[in-house]
Amino acid sequence: MLAVFCVRACSGLAGFRTATRVRSVHSLPGITVAQIDEEVAKLLQLKAQIGGDDGKHQFVLKTAKGTRDYNPKQMAIRERVFNTIISCFKRHGAETIDTPVFELKETLTGKYGEDSKLIYDLKDQGGELLSLRYDLTVPFARYLAMNKITNIKRYHIAKVYRRDNPAMTRGRYREFYQCDFDIAGQYDGMIPDAECLKIVHEILSELDLGDFRIKVNDRRILDGMFAVCGVPDDKFRSICSTVDKLDKMPWEDVKKEMVNEKGLSEEVADRIGEYVSLQGGMDLAERLLQDHRMSQSKQACAGLSDIKLLFSYLQLFQVTDKVVFDLSLARGLDYYTGIIYEAVLTQAGAVPAPAEAQKGAPAEESVSVGSVAGGGRYDGLVGMFDPKGRKVPCVGVSIGIERIFSIMEHKAEVSAEKVRTTEVQVMVASAQKNLLEEKLRLITELWDAGIKAEVMYKKNPKLLSQLQHCEESGIPLVAILGEQELKDGVVKLRVVATREEVSAHILSA
Repeated sequence: MLAVFCVRACSGLAGFRTATRVRSVHSLPGITVAQIDEEVAKLLQLKAQIGGDDGKHQFVLKTAKGTRDYNPKQMAIRERVFNTIISCFKRHGAETIDTPVFELKETLTGKYGEDSKLIYDLKDQGGELLSLRYDLTVPFARYLAMNKITNIKRYHIAKVYRRDNPAMTRGRYREFYQCDFDIAGQYDGMIPDAECLKIVHEILSELDLGDFRIKVNDRRILDGMFAVCGVPDDKFRSICSTVDKLDKMPWEDVKKEMVNEKGLSEEVADRIGEYVSLQGGMDLAERLLQDHRMSQSKQACAGLSDIKLLFSYLQLFQVTDKVVFDLSLARGLDYYTGIIYEAVLTQAGAVPAPAEAQKGAPAEESVSVGSVAGGGRYDGLVGMFDPKGRKVPCVGVSIGIERIFSIMEHKAEVSAEKVRTTEVQVMVASAQKNLLEEKLRLITELWDAGIKAEVMYKKNPKLLSQLQHCEESGIPLVAILGEQELKDGVVKLRVVATREEVSAHILSA
């Protein structure tokens, strides 16, 4: 009955809305015109969803919140970015795997700290409680434990899902790709960790996104710092999640959260503030090893010693110009046990929102995209899944492909770069009518030879139309057939850009 009432109400609502809303406002004290319009919009939307009086269902044509479509130009840019990343992963000796898009709910539960509330749970299907994967790291750890793998260098590129409040202007979505590189196995300290940072440096340099910085810290340093500053053990992870907000909030707001919401004293928060403001390199690690508070923590000293070793390898990899030891870096995920790192663009500038996210927003609105890569060491995660608790040390990095793509797309628009959406090398064209069969024979030979070729789906297209299609699509060559060329057993090859022409003999059928 409710649905019938809403449909009937909506049917006449649009017609008399303007005439009655002023009278309604006067007759209903406290009700504004904006509130009435909002309720009317809801009713009209409901009508569209349940169908009109004619019984036909009317679809709301939009993508789900936090998702978007990608047109051919956007996909061409994405493929270019993917190819750069995959090429780098392969250059470093990685092999690839794949895992299901959903996992048993218990596999994902308790691995992400405060972010666990963002996991998408699925309805019970066939007696199993399932959830969509939140990242690619936990499924990787489950894969290692399940298959008793102790050594592997792998990359995995796939979609993950987060029930987040999406900020599409910042490249944040509910469905998005992650590009992960991980090294699992027992190796000498900091060598795999340094290689992960080298990979981030290579990818960001090759993509030419602008200046960037890779921030490095260690969970053991953070935990040691919390301990010597007076943070209770049971609040380490909670305070770590608060510190992780320093890249988005000023210290004053972070301190308020520590004191007012997490229950720390102002004195303890101020001590933490002294440390999280520090940045440097190997010299900072050496200085903190002599610090009267930090030197009391064996955990912190172990982390600081590893930071020194890490920087010695980074010097050999020639990437220290972009790496900074930053004590404010926390990374909120619970499974990190050692080195953590995050790459940010220092000249990200203004990247406009995608068209889908701009509706209702000022046209000039633009924002920075923030972090574009992150990762760290998680030595205990595989052991959480292994029946005997056997640990497999792991370190890895995840590339933020959506944020990188937002920048690449913006750069292409600003530079008016012509992006090719196909890889066609040759257009098979005709200069006269009734040559369709000859064109199809020629294009078959090209396809069979592995050449990317195209022909217009018309029997007698105009030559000008065929040439214009090549210019618009960026096809570099045209193979032109004509009656005289067929008699001579040749085809004219025309370079679209220069209009130069040469004759080439046709292969025998």
